[in-house]
Amino acid sequence: MKSTRLTRVTALAAAVLATLVGCSSSGSGDSGEATTVNWWTWSPDQAIAYQQCIPSFEQANPGIKVKITNYNVSDYFTKLTAGFVSGDAPDGFMNSVTFLQSYASQGQLLALDDYIAKDKLDLGQYAIGTEGWKYKDGKQYALPMDWATGALYYNKDLLAKAGYTDKDVANLNWTYDGGGSFWKMIKHLTVDTAGKRGDKPGFRGDTVKSYGLGNLESTGDPFGQNAWGWLLPNDGINIPDKQQWATVFNYNDPKVVKSVQLVRALANDGFTPKLNQFTTANSQQLGSGKVAMVVGGTWEAATYAALKNTKIGTAPLPAGAGGKRALMTNANGNNIWAGSKHPEQTWRWVKYQESEECQTTAAKYNASLFPSIAASMKALSDQQTAKGVDFTVFNNYLTSGELVPCPIYNNGAALTTAMTPQFEAYFTNKADESIFSKMQEQSRTMLAEEK
Repeated sequence: MKSTRLTRVTALAAAVLATLVGCSSSGSGDSGEATTVNWWTWSPDQAIAYQQCIPSFEQANPGIKVKITNYNVSDYFTKLTAGFVSGDAPDGFMNSVTFLQSYASQGQLLALDDYIAKDKLDLGQYAIGTEGWKYKDGKQYALPMDWATGALYYNKDLLAKAGYTDKDVANLNWTYDGGGSFWKMIKHLTVDTAGKRGDKPGFRGDTVKSYGLGNLESTGDPFGQNAWGWLLPNDGINIPDKQQWATVFNYNDPKVVKSVQLVRALANDGFTPKLNQFTTANSQQLGSGKVAMVVGGTWEAATYAALKNTKIGTAPLPAGAGGKRALMTNANGNNIWAGSKHPEQTWRWVKYQESEECQTTAAKYNASLFPSIAASMKALSDQQTAKGVDFTVFNNYLTSGELVPCPIYNNGAALTTAMTPQFEAYFTNKADESIFSKMQEQSRTMLAEEK
C-alpha cells in the first residue's frame, strides 16, 4: 500500500511509554525571534502538499515558522514514541486512528475542545465528520486531514474485448453468498494461455494469461481494510461488533466466513493472482494487461490516470445486494502533542491546515490528497476534470453519504500483529476456517486490554 495511507504500519509501533508531565506555553518571546512549529508526517505526498500552505500561513503569522518533516512510514511511529519518552516529540503530527486509544490514554495528545470553542471552528465543514477522533472521555483530540476508501480501476481495452461497457462496471453488485455480478465479471475477464475465459468450459486456472482481478487477499490489518474488507459493509457485514470501541471482532460470523472463503477461492481457482505472486505494483499489473481490474485506494487515482499506453477507467466499488454502498473510509488525524512548548502557535498552524484555503491549495498541488472539507474536494475534482481526469466517482462518494468511518478500537497495533499472520496462513491454504473462532476469542481478549 502506498505510504499516504496507514494500515500495515501498526505492527511496527512500540507501546507508548510513560506519560510526560508538565508542558509550558511560550511564544516568540521578547527576543523577537520567531517560534518554530515542528510538524511531522509519514507521507511524502502530504509533506510536499502542505509545504505549499506555509508561505501564506507565515505571512499571516509573522512570529511563527513551520518546519515539516517526513519520515518513512516504517520508522515514523518508533521515532514518535521515542520523542514522547525523550521529551522532544514534534509539536504537531499526522496520526492514524489506530493509535488514538494508546496516545490519548497515555496523555500524549492535547485535547482541542477549548481551542475549537474559542475560535468558533465550524466542525460541520468536514464532510466525513469528526467523531472518529474523539476518545472515550468525549474530548476531541484531532481534526480529520483527509479521507480515503476503495475504488475499482480497470483496463478499458480488456473490458471492451470481453463485451463490457463503463456502465456495466459502474453498476456491479457484490454479495457474501456467491459474489454477485462482480464475481461473474471477474471470472469472465480471466483468460488462460489457450484463450479460454474463466466462465467457459475447458478453462485452466493453472495457466492464466490475464487475471480478472488483482489480488484481493489483504493481510495487513485486522479486517482486510484495503482489499476484501472494503466489500463487506456494502452487504451489511461488519467484523467489529460496534463502530466505536468494539468488544469483539466477529470473524466467525457465517457471513464473514463465507466472504473470506469466496476471496480465497478466487485465487485458488486462478481468477486472481495468489498472495504475493507478483512483485510489481497493482498499477503496473493493470497497465501491462496481467490483470483486467484492481481494487485500489482512492489515493492511487492519480497514479492510475498517469499510466501510459493504457486506457484506465474508474468505477465505484460494487454495491451490496440491496443496491446500497457503505464504504469504510480511513482518515488521518491532525494531533497536537500534549508536551509541546508552543501549543498556541501549533494550534494556529493546525487550524490553518484544517481550513478550506489550505486544504484546497494542498490537494490541488498533489491530487493523491483527498481533503476532508467538502468544498476543497469539489475544487480538486473540478481541477482534475479540467485536466481530463475523471474524479466524479470520488466526489460522488463524498456527497452521497456512502462513506462510513473506519472502526475505532483498543490495542490496534497488537491486534494487527496477532491477526496478520493468521490471515496469511488462511489465504495461503495453511489453515482452514476453524482458525476464525480462535481469532474471534483472541480479539475479545485483546480489545479488552488497555494498551
